[in-house]
Amino acid sequence: MTELQLRQKIVDTAKGWLGCKEKDGSHRKIIDTYNSHKPLARGYPVKYTDAWCSTYASAVAIKADMTDIIPTECGCEQHTSLFKKLGCWVENDAYTPKPGDYVFYDWDDNGVGDCTGSADHIGIVVSVNGGTITVIEGNKSDAVGYRTLKVNARYIRGYGAPDYAGKAARMGGTPAPTPPTTQPTKPAKPTTASAYTVKAGDTLGKIAAANGTTVDALVEINGIKNKNLILPGQVIYLTPVAAACGKLAKLGVINSPDYWTKTAEAGTVQYLDTLLIKAAKTITKAGTRTKTWEEGLAALVTAGVVNTPDYWKNNIKTVASLDALMCALGGAVK
Repeated sequence: MTELQLRQKIVDTAKGWLGCKEKDGSHRKIIDTYNSHKPLARGYPVKYTDAWCSTYASAVAIKADMTDIIPTECGCEQHTSLFKKLGCWVENDAYTPKPGDYVFYDWDDNGVGDCTGSADHIGIVVSVNGGTITVIEGNKSDAVGYRTLKVNARYIRGYGAPDYAGKAARMGGTPAPTPPTTQPTKPAKPTTASAYTVKAGDTLGKIAAANGTTVDALVEINGIKNKNLILPGQVIYLTPVAAACGKLAKLGVINSPDYWTKTAEAGTVQYLDTLLIKAAKTITKAGTRTKTWEEGLAALVTAGVVNTPDYWKNNIKTVASLDALMCALGGAVK
């Protein structure tokens, strides 16, 4: 296999578990794959109730038969150490990742200077278009899902860059071609849409393939009853948080769904996607906005939408209008 084929194999393997989640227990097959590989990292068998982002990333390597170049671990910080030992750790702001690279996050990064904290989340790069990275992650809102972010975005701790070229050479394949430096090409237009409007001739299969997801995932996200019947003009949401924001906008709870979708998917506030998804499941109609964000937060806690109020108190100023969002959501759940 060539380097590009090896990278694509990792990406395709990762996509094969897209939509697996804790809610229905479908994530257990990922845990089982990890635990079947011996020796286990630090001798620890992962439980179904453990955090499993690093476990997912490892299981992908196991299933793709690439544990010779991708270390297996169930803890993110320990995972970075293993990549460093292999000599394939990248900590360079100028680095543009490639599909198949492993990206590590530090949610405590304050955005000032270099990010040097401990890694506490991990994903696998699916594509890089222009300056936008699409990543697939395990344990993202308790499921396997996508995240989009900018190259060198805040919270990126570094990259595990497996030696796909070396493995390809050992297999008799070829490394990826080096892009020409004398005639730079025009960068591809970033694909950052979170919703798609159906056109004549479209099928869910075509839409899923074009957006790196599956038919089953789109059916669940959009609550589609007949996957063989979609109509021109129908809006298909591509991510759970986009669907949540779309519902909240239709109810009149929020008036800028695109902003909140992009903000949540950027990961600037770690649990914003979870907040919006839970709120959308709970809220059935718009209500009178609370007078203060503190009152809105308290209402969300009472309604069971939020269970970590201190986190939101500490991050209320992290992104613009988060306080207004708390007022809107809090008023709707009262």
